[in-house]
Amino acid sequence: MPPKTKGAMQLVHRDVDEIKKQVDRLVKEVKEVQSRDGSTEEAFRRCQELQMLVEKTQRTLMKLTKADEPAPVGNYDQRKQEEETRLQNIWEQVNSLSLELSPPGPSSAAAGAVSKEDNEEDDDDEDEDSSDEDDEDEDEDEKPAVKPPSQSDPHVYTALSDFTGEQEGDLSVQRGEVLRIIRRTADGWWLAQDANGKRGVVPKTYLKIGSGVDDEDDDDDEDDDDDDDEEEEEELTDDQEEQSSPHSNWSTVRKALTEIDTTDVLSAMGAIPSGFRPSSLNKLLVEEGKTYRGSHYIQPELSQSQLSFSDLFLDPDSGRVRSRQVRTCVCFSLWSCRMIPSPGVGVQVLSRHVRLCAFDGSQVLSNIHTVRATYNSKNPKTWSFSPRMTGVLPSLLDGDCFLRCKSESPNLGILFELGVSFIRNSTGERGDLSCGWSFLKLTDDTGNPLPNRTCELLVNEGTPYEKEVVKEASATRGSPAGVFHQMLQNRRQPKLIVKLKSSNRRTRTQLSLLPDSLLHCLSCVPLLVLHRQLQADSLLMDRPTMQNADLIFSPVLSTFPELLDQPDLLDALRRVWRDAENNMSRAQKRDSSFLKHEFLKVYTSSVYFLLHSPSLPRHRWADPPSEEQRARVIYANGEPGEPGEPAGPEVFVDATRQHLAFDITELTFDLLRAAR
Repeated sequence: MPPKTKGAMQLVHRDVDEIKKQVDRLVKEVKEVQSRDGSTEEAFRRCQELQMLVEKTQRTLMKLTKADEPAPVGNYDQRKQEEETRLQNIWEQVNSLSLELSPPGPSSAAAGAVSKEDNEEDDDDEDEDSSDEDDEDEDEDEKPAVKPPSQSDPHVYTALSDFTGEQEGDLSVQRGEVLRIIRRTADGWWLAQDANGKRGVVPKTYLKIGSGVDDEDDDDDEDDDDDDDEEEEEELTDDQEEQSSPHSNWSTVRKALTEIDTTDVLSAMGAIPSGFRPSSLNKLLVEEGKTYRGSHYIQPELSQSQLSFSDLFLDPDSGRVRSRQVRTCVCFSLWSCRMIPSPGVGVQVLSRHVRLCAFDGSQVLSNIHTVRATYNSKNPKTWSFSPRMTGVLPSLLDGDCFLRCKSESPNLGILFELGVSFIRNSTGERGDLSCGWSFLKLTDDTGNPLPNRTCELLVNEGTPYEKEVVKEASATRGSPAGVFHQMLQNRRQPKLIVKLKSSNRRTRTQLSLLPDSLLHCLSCVPLLVLHRQLQADSLLMDRPTMQNADLIFSPVLSTFPELLDQPDLLDALRRVWRDAENNMSRAQKRDSSFLKHEFLKVYTSSVYFLLHSPSLPRHRWADPPSEEQRARVIYANGEPGEPGEPAGPEVFVDATRQHLAFDITELTFDLLRAAR
């Protein structure tokens, strides 16, 4: 009788059991080695092998389906989920062990350098006591805290082209240079060491496996075996120099060595598609403070002399803000996204969105604006924008946008980064991923502006800085094949549909009054123009002299920029201002003085109070409970989804409402701090 064939799930279950046994055995051996102060180099190598084995098994498990089983299996999905949970626990255990066994960074070397003078006599005594021992024992006794344990069998790679480090932690390399890879990460930036002992991160797309010259590689390996003492001294010297240097890149390296990125774990589990990356634009928003936020870009920009403004002027005839024409001023609509992959199991998507900004191929030239997408659960790969709804469309969902940019770059365009915000079900960790990116250049090859039309933009994997990804996408798109095959392939490509459109005369006039560089939704333009006019009145007309920089009493100027970072409050202001305009006569709408006075009254009696109310939770991105609670507070007379009117002036004398402690910044505008 032939032996019974084992199913794919049984084989994976057996592999997981074997991996678990190896991990438990390794943990036990490590404890024994550490108890007798032995070398953990071999254990670290085995730990790395187990990491790769776990990743391989996870990928195999994620690809399994019921069709792979030779016979029907009961509770197949439950059994698969159990194996995923077991592998996840093993993965976390192996990673923790890897961090424990990984070589110490320069902090150890620095600690040794600091304590060198204090323990000089102890070192001398130690040298005398160990003079009769072997050289190997002497090396281990003299420098246990300084020498990083060597990576057994390091991977050798060759640089395919020159790479110049752009920020702290990058390693600059030249074409043909041989590097040793110390650690690989899922984001594509690998920790490498060059021939001089310098370490840093390098994009993996710049590397090719192998040294290119076998003889030199062999010589290097022989030198490593014969001259361990010399390498120890050289590594210690380099580490001490980098630690004392103000431009040390060790902070980034240590972070890469000591932290387990959620993205790496989820990628290994198969919960994140291969093209996903940590969001580049979200990182700028989080790490750069207000530098890339709309609240920063609506502030006036100082001239080179710092004694006047470069983008804010008054028209002497009308007393209004003088219009300014910039090189680029376009209106466009986000239409839809197609064939966008979704994260797998293990994560809950909190938001699907597009972050966009002005971009010239190397740097961001405007604020980063975010538009949230809507989708149907029956067709999650298709995103849409600006859904039809009654009342005021929330600015967060409004795909009708404008861009003003004064840059003269011939490569100026709009960068679109498609992203998802998620929460990991098992641990509650939050993250923000990029599903891909697109770039719309706003001029043709001759430098003329693009005509108004609908553009289908290919969504590229990775980030805008991964040039190899762009080349691969272009090569795939232009690969020779049959017409029918090309049509099918084209339909499967992720795409973003954007429509360039014209604007009416009134909108163009309003846009010309705004700052020279700004990207936002068109529905907020009237409010931005009113704020701009109030800025001009306070900064150009009401100041005693242009050199006066005293605090200015203006609740609107001091707090209105915060609304651009809190879209729900901006929507509340749009709602009450729309109602106020509906009650105005035509003559009142043409009276600029009346409009400004009415706007101040509406603003201070609505969102100004809410900004300083303790009952309003702090604004958090993609946090549904917080968003619902804020909606209840903002629209006190209605229900979330069907909001009533925002609170009126009576809130200031209502004994049932609480107020935050008074702060002078609520009422005063500080020109020196706010101006760009």
